Parts: sequence; structure tokens; C-alpha cells
Amino acid sequence: MKQSNLIFGIRPVIEAVKAGKTLDKVLVQKGLQGDLFRELRMLLVKHDIQIQYVPIEKLNRITRKNHQGIIAMLSLIPYQDIETIMPGIFEQGEVPLILMLDRISDVRNFGAIARTAECAGVHAIIIPVKGSAQINEDAVKTSAGALLRIPVCKSENLTGTIGFIRNSGLQVLAASEKGADLYSSVDMRLPTAIVLGSEEDGVSVNLLRIADHLVKIPINGEIESLNVSVAAGIMAYEAVRQRMA
Repeated sequence: MKQSNLIFGIRPVIEAVKAGKTLDKVLVQKGLQGDLFRELRMLLVKHDIQIQYVPIEKLNRITRKNHQGIIAMLSLIPYQDIETIMPGIFEQGEVPLILMLDRISDVRNFGAIARTAECAGVHAIIIPVKGSAQINEDAVKTSAGALLRIPVCKSENLTGTIGFIRNSGLQVLAASEKGADLYSSVDMRLPTAIVLGSEEDGVSVNLLRIADHLVKIPINGEIESLNVSVAAGIMAYEAVRQRMA
């Protein structure tokens, strides 16, 4: 972890947030108290910045500097709002294609998905505020720079974001081995959002329940599932294939 991507101390982090710096998350020493910390915490909550409470030993392993119980991780990219992006896609006369990544935590998978998404013309990637891979140098490198080009949007509540997406006229497809429909049987020429789930347990049950279609990719071998970045590529390029037909 490069020290240049970190901010140490309560007051420097407060000033960074007020200056509009994009923070991935803030590590906070467990049990930290005080008026200045309470000011920082209110600011982080207001700006939907993830707070992770950790033992002081973890902070000390990251830096020997006087961190005052606070280490903030600067984001390498600016995050955007899907609510802001969506109208512009329609205004440009394009048919939206969105990827929603539910708790995908491996940075290399994330980077590989972003690379494929950018190549396929995906308009935006949506990730949850909590539980998603950190967009660090490994992720950007694996994406071949795609993460510097494609809009990445953070969501406090993926269920609520799906509601917004559906109200915007998009169909929501969730990739799952539980799917009733073959992925290629759904009309992706329509405005579409594709939901892909975590490496461990796939798409969350609450998201599966509200998706318009549960779609599956055929598995003919003995291994039960594909790597999520491969599944993302198959799904995204099926949309490309249909839209070019």
C-alpha cells in the first residue's frame, strides 16, 4: 500500500473530505473518542464514505507516522452517481447497458470485469459502498486503465438502485445458476442492467428476488461455476452480439 495514497490524522482527513477528495474508506481505531473525531465521523456519514473500525495494531502496521487513530485511503478514481449518468445515456440516443457487481471482492476480478466492460461499451459499473473490492493500483493495472475511463458508481443500497434503474426503463438480469432462462434467450437489445454476484455465493437473495430475469450460462463440465470475470464477459458480449445483429 503506497503511503502517497493515504492520509493520516483526524484534521487532515476532515480537510480532505471538505476539499472534495474521493476516499475509498477510512480506517478508525476502535474506541476512538473526542469532539474532533465526532466531527469527522459526521462528515464521513454525510458523504457516504465507508468507515472501518480496526485495532490500533493494524494502523501501526500501515504506518509509523502519528496517525491519531485515523488512516484514510484515497481513491484512484472519481466515483459518479448513476442517477446523474442515466439521463445522459438516453439523451445521447444510446441504449443503456449497465453492470452491477454485488460484493465482488477480488481486485483482479474487478479489474478484469472493468476491462471487458469498457471494451464492450458498458455505460457504467455499479458497486456497493461496503463489501466491494478496493479500486487500488492492482485493480487499475488489471483493467488496463479501463477503470480510468468507465464510470464507476457507488450505491449505499443496491436494492434501491435497482428500483431506480427499473424506473428508468431498464430490465434487470441477474446471472445465477438458479436461473430459469438461458442468458442468450433474453432480449438484451432493450435497455439492460446485468447483476453479477460475489465469488463465494453469487448474487444476493434479495437481489435475485427483484430481478426481472434470472439467467444462467450453461455449465457442461464438473466445476459448478465460472469465474465471475468470465461470466461478465459472456454476458456483456451477448448484449453486444444482439445489438449488432
